[in-house]
Formats: sequence, structure tokens, C-alpha cells
Amino acid sequence: MPIEMPRGLPFSVDTWTPCSKRKRHHFLTHAHKDHAQGMAAHASYPIYSTLLTKTLIFHYYTQLDGSMFVGIEVGQSLIVEDPDGDFTVTAFDANHCPGAVMFLFEGNFGNILHTGDCRLTPECLQSLPDKYIGKTGKQPMCPLDYIFLDCTFGQFPLKMPSRYTAIQQVINCIWKHPDARTVYLTCDLLGQEEILVQVAQTFGEKIFVDKANNLECFKSLKLIVPEIISEDPSSRFQLLDGFPKLYERAEAKIAEALAHFRPEPLIIRPSSQWYACDEGHFETEKWRKERFDQAVRDPYGVWHICYSIHSSRDELEWALQLLAPKWVVSTTPSCRAMELDYVKTNCFNNQQAFSRSLQKLLDISAVASLGPDELEKSMSCSHVVENISISCAETRSEPVVISTRQRKRLSLSPPSKRRMITLFGRARLGLCDSTFQHESDSMERVSIETKHVSSKKEDVAELKLEQLHKTMKKTDFAEIENTSEHINIENKKVDVFSPISLSNGYNGNLRRFYRSMNVPVPQRLPSLVALMDAKRSAKKRM
Repeated sequence: MPIEMPRGLPFSVDTWTPCSKRKRHHFLTHAHKDHAQGMAAHASYPIYSTLLTKTLIFHYYTQLDGSMFVGIEVGQSLIVEDPDGDFTVTAFDANHCPGAVMFLFEGNFGNILHTGDCRLTPECLQSLPDKYIGKTGKQPMCPLDYIFLDCTFGQFPLKMPSRYTAIQQVINCIWKHPDARTVYLTCDLLGQEEILVQVAQTFGEKIFVDKANNLECFKSLKLIVPEIISEDPSSRFQLLDGFPKLYERAEAKIAEALAHFRPEPLIIRPSSQWYACDEGHFETEKWRKERFDQAVRDPYGVWHICYSIHSSRDELEWALQLLAPKWVVSTTPSCRAMELDYVKTNCFNNQQAFSRSLQKLLDISAVASLGPDELEKSMSCSHVVENISISCAETRSEPVVISTRQRKRLSLSPPSKRRMITLFGRARLGLCDSTFQHESDSMERVSIETKHVSSKKEDVAELKLEQLHKTMKKTDFAEIENTSEHINIENKKVDVFSPISLSNGYNGNLRRFYRSMNVPVPQRLPSLVALMDAKRSAKKRM
């Protein structure tokens, strides 16, 4: 699951939780299910995405309303109106899957590039504004403040082949096995369509997709590359589910062919999973996984080719050196950005970067009292930087202004009073702010102002006192110590009347019950005696 964006930002990216729902703007980078999880339950207007991503999402969540989406295509800029200050967002190709984009946010919070899932190439970076791209030995004219970076393979030390090279290896593997009457391609993941297209064009045959057993993949391919899809099960090239239980299915396919005295089928898996993540079941696999120049056959009969739609560690380091951002935050929960050499050298050791903008981004009141070690721990291995004003001239065309004030808003703006959080703390867990008032640590007393009270206000006060008197007669405070229902009644009373005494007057059992519920003890209601005395004093003065 992608991380929640810091509370100081007015938007969320690829997260759909009760916490992210309270953001005012929502962005979806691409249509992979792990980035849309929870969308059906917590989606709210506006959602910014490409048209293709929106169409693919409707295959998974048919109950979504199309009017909730705002279109933004590659190379397009929008000005988003927001109460905390308008900001500009621009979409760039992420080189990941059809419809996938990176988002560049520019506003009073700084310059933020959110890559979503991506495989960074020179073509991807060259599409960014020139002011954000440096040259060899030279910093960018206007460095990015923050990059929220896809670090899926940030721990993978070897250099992966390009996507083009991997596709050529798939073609070569098929050429080397002309006797294979059936070729199974495990390309059912969104982002592997280019492999199917190249195979179909090279060998002049369409690819069979089992509509009954793989309906979602069939719909996606019919939308993206309908010209290469076949519904004929006798086709030589067939799509095979790559996950889960691939090895069991592969062994069954091979055994079935041998039992009918047919040539062994060719099973090709173009994926980086076997190279980067899968645990080797045999000792001989270790050296095989280091070969990227050709397909490698495992003991189950599956031919593996390193085809990746995520950047390797080497590519991430290269991109960061070119962009030279102030801070890098991993979009993967395991905080793999900390392991990158660029982050260790340029971000984590720069203690001066923790400034007021850090507090603004996280929406916390103070971090100056924390030492470097404590601050590092509170950040949970994530890094953000000081904000700088944008003084560089914009070279793109005038962006489109998108106003959210004329359409029905389905989400609430975050409250102004918030408790201190960290980037990967309560925001990650999706915890909402408590609506209870906090227990005071000092013995403050609140006086009731009675001067210049009109007769109309006195009548209203008398009515409230009568209602309160009736309510208190009906309420059994002994039950409040054992039930949460009466606690809700007590909280509602706190909202109506200003407290004149502290919560220290509560019964000890009731105070322990509140704390066992992990909520602050609410303040007590004012006493009837104090209110009656205040009323008499007011009448005497009148």
C-alpha cells in the first residue's frame, strides 16, 4: 500500500482511507489494484486521473460515479483552487503501465514530484521542466523540495535490462524453441501489454485470453490492444496466470503434454519478481538469477526474463543525481529511500534542512526541542525538507483553472486543531482526530460573564437550566461508570455548556474507564448551584 501524504498537504495520492478522505483533493497515478484499494468505500470528489486510468478503474469498481473524476492527461497543467492557497499540478509519463503518470505539485508548500509507480528513463526526466533538471556537475536552476519516490526495487543492487531489451529476449526465446506447439506467456499484469503486442506482430498470430477464467485481464486488453486478442483456445500463443501458484500450473501443463506425447510447451515469465524477490528453492538458482542477457530456465520448466516496470537501485541513484532534490520520501512503507546513497549523502545528514517548512508539511507545532536521534526516530525513516519560494519563470503554457467550489464536495476539510503527528505515524494508520476536549494539567477556573445580559438571554438560560435539571434527574450516573452509551450523553452536554470546573472531580472509576477507551477525559458540566447563583447575581445587578 502507498503511504499517506503528510497532513500539512491538502491532497492525497493513491490512498483511500478515512484519513485521506478528509483531504480536499485526491490524485490517482494509475489503475493497479494496490493503488486503488479502498477506493470504493472512501472515494470523494475531486479525483484527478487520466481518462484511461479512470476507464480501467471502472472495471474493478463499477459502483463509482464518473462525475467524481477530473481529467488530467500527460503534459497537461491544472490550477487547483484551495482555501490554503491555489496550487498547480502537472502530469508526466511514468513509464509504468497504460495511463500511469507522475504528478508535479507546485504551491506554497513547495515543489513536490510524486512519481507513483515508475521506471525512470532519460525520456521520462527530459519531459520535466528544465528548471528542475541539473546537468553533470551542476545543480538544477530550481531544485525540487521533495520527491515521493517509487523505491520498490531500491534494494536490488544489479543493473536491470531495459524494457526493450527484455522484450527482445522474449522473442529470442520463442525463436529458439520452434518445436513448442504452445507458448504460454505470463503477461496478465497491467503494464505487460507491450510484450504481447511485439510477440503478435513478430509471429503474425493473435494471443488467446481465457475470458471465462480471467475476465478482468480480458477487459483490459480488449480496451488497450483489442487487435491482438483471440478467443480461440487452439491458438499457439496463450495467456497464463502468473500469480499465484504459477509453478504448480507450469508442472501440470508440461505433464499433460508429455502424457499425450506432445512436445513440451514453452512457458515464459517476463517479470523481475523471480530475480529480485522470489526465494530460491535450489542452490543452483543463485548464479542463474545474475544472468540478464538471456532467458533462464528454472527447475519447474519456467523460462524467466527480467522485465521490470519499476526502477532499479542504479536507475534511482542516477535520477536523483540529475534532479538533486532536497529530500526524498519513499512511497513504499518499508522506507527504502534511506538505503539510497544519494539520500544518505545529501538528505539524511543535513540537519539544517529541518526548519519551519518541515513543521508546516507535517502540520506540527514544534520539533526544535527534539534532538537529532529523537527526530530521526519520530520521522520513521522518512525525510522532508525546508520550503523555498518559487522564483523561476514558468516555461509551460498557461494552465487550466479547475474550481471545486461550483460542484458538490463530498469530503470535509481537515479541522484547524490537530494533534502532533509524524509522516509515518498516525497518518499512516489512518487515525482520525479525537473530538473530545483534552484534560487540563493546571487548576484553571472559568468565570461566567453576567454583565449586560438582556432579558431575552435570561429566558433562554432559564429554559436550558430546566432542560438540564430534567436530564440530570433521569440520568443514573452509576451506570455511566459501566456503560459507554452514557458517556456519549455526557460528551454532548460538554458541547452545550462551558465548563466551570475541571475533570479532576470525576469519580476515579469513571476516569479509568475513559482512559481504558484510549480517549481524553472530558471536562465536567457546570454545577446547578453555580449557575443559579450567577443568575441571581445578574438579576440583582439589573
